[in-house]
Amino acid sequence: MSRGKDGPEDVDATFAEIVADLRAEGVGLFPDEELEKPAEKPAEKTPRPEPSDAEPEPGWRGGGTSWDKTLFEDDPAGPSDDEGHFVPPEPPPLPRPRKGAFIVLLFFVLGLLLLIAPNLIGMGTRLGTPLGILALATAIALLLLRVRQGPPPGADPNNGAQV
Repeated sequence: MSRGKDGPEDVDATFAEIVADLRAEGVGLFPDEELEKPAEKPAEKTPRPEPSDAEPEPGWRGGGTSWDKTLFEDDPAGPSDDEGHFVPPEPPPLPRPRKGAFIVLLFFVLGLLLLIAPNLIGMGTRLGTPLGILALATAIALLLLRVRQGPPPGADPNNGAQV
């Protein structure tokens, strides 16, 4: 075999030679196929028998069951009773709103009212718009101040995430 500057000149012949060497070693053959001998002619090869219903099929990856039976038939262990019957626990009750939540809600509603219809209160738009914006900003600031920073009560910050 002559090699050129970058490799063999006849790549197909070289590939066929490599494949023939690997086949002679048994690489790529199924366990039930016989190793082909180089002296053996293809016409002399015995035909592979078709699997019959009386003869057990070879197991899927050696497990004793074929792939089709594993995929398309029912579970041999039978249906399990716990599938699809999850009953979630009762949710905890909503916390009772405190005084601060009512104050935030009051500022929010007052701010919206002053922005949308200041005439209902008897105020002009020239004064109602800045007061409405101020009331909404106050409501948002109070909401942000109420957000708890840090771990929930009873949690250990050194343990990381827990389920």
